[in-house]
Amino acid sequence: MALRGLSIGARLLRDTPRRRILHKLPQTECLQCQVEAKRHLLTEDVVKLQDFQQKKLAVAHQVSGAKDDYFESVNQKLQKNELILRDELKLLLHLCQSTDDMVTVKSAIYRYHEENRNVAFGDFKFGPLFMRLCYELGLEDMAEATVTDKTLKGFFSESTSFNIAIDMLFMKEYYDGALKVIAEMRNQGVAFNKDTYTLACATCYKLNTPQTYKVCLTVLEEGQLKGHMIPRHAYCFAAALAVRQGDLEKAQKCYSQILNAESKLCINLNVWILAMVGSIKEAIAILNRSILPDSPAFIKRLEFSEEVLGALVSQSADGIWAVQVERVVSRLQKAGQVTPQSLDDMLCYTPKGKRRPAAILEDRRTSRRTFRPLRSTLLSE
Repeated sequence: MALRGLSIGARLLRDTPRRRILHKLPQTECLQCQVEAKRHLLTEDVVKLQDFQQKKLAVAHQVSGAKDDYFESVNQKLQKNELILRDELKLLLHLCQSTDDMVTVKSAIYRYHEENRNVAFGDFKFGPLFMRLCYELGLEDMAEATVTDKTLKGFFSESTSFNIAIDMLFMKEYYDGALKVIAEMRNQGVAFNKDTYTLACATCYKLNTPQTYKVCLTVLEEGQLKGHMIPRHAYCFAAALAVRQGDLEKAQKCYSQILNAESKLCINLNVWILAMVGSIKEAIAILNRSILPDSPAFIKRLEFSEEVLGALVSQSADGIWAVQVERVVSRLQKAGQVTPQSLDDMLCYTPKGKRRPAAILEDRRTSRRTFRPLRSTLLSE
């Protein structure tokens, strides 16, 4: 039964388609996160957890009743030190439903990698599937342990596996573990992509130590030297970390690298940096340009964080710009453009994923009535 389930599942896997002036900075922290909560940094386009879960449901439906038998057969092969085939491991990953199942899956991965560590480049990548299982089951410790295990070097050969592991650890606020995974990724020579740069800068920002500040700057410098595209979000984390480390000059330099700085996060970050360096006049000018008191309700208004405005008020206190700062903040409050959301919350957000093309735009080449090819001069009925 288990072997029959294997053939059905393997075939299915192949056929499945892909409020007041604040004179004191509010002490706010990023919201606590659970496995079921919204991710902070990676989009569904990267994690692809929903697609993976849909495939798991389809496979489970096809091999209903055979799961336990199949896991038992795999355990027997492991005990006998027999070879684990690619399709066997693929089906095993899609049938896994619990932490107990993950024990078998982990053992099978080690056995498979031991026999296939020298396979040709381009073979099926199991790393992302295993990390999605860890993500789904909340096994961040297992994810960290396996992706940093020297004996599995080469099994996680692409950035996606490392990125999912880092995002999982970041979400659970295990920032030291996330930094460890980033270091291992670099040591193994796995190329960083745009998501990796964002995750690395975010992790260093959260740890907020002189050492992690150096790590953040090193990561960005290496990416720039290699000609990689550094995303806006990564520069925002780096600039915020520079301010927290008291390096205001570097904060301005990091912010200047942002090509499109028209987002809510970027503008709030800019006002914060200007306030901290003492450029109060420039900060006031940005706030004045952003006020939309009489705009219709459907017009999206730019909101400013109470924390950022509080910093501006504090930095301008007893100075020549104090009155103007209080005036502009009051106008923003009356216009409903002040939010209690902290700058940290703005930084730790989940960006929107890519939109999938609408099916209505797909060209039809066959007739719905006769099922014959349409003539080139008449491509629709």
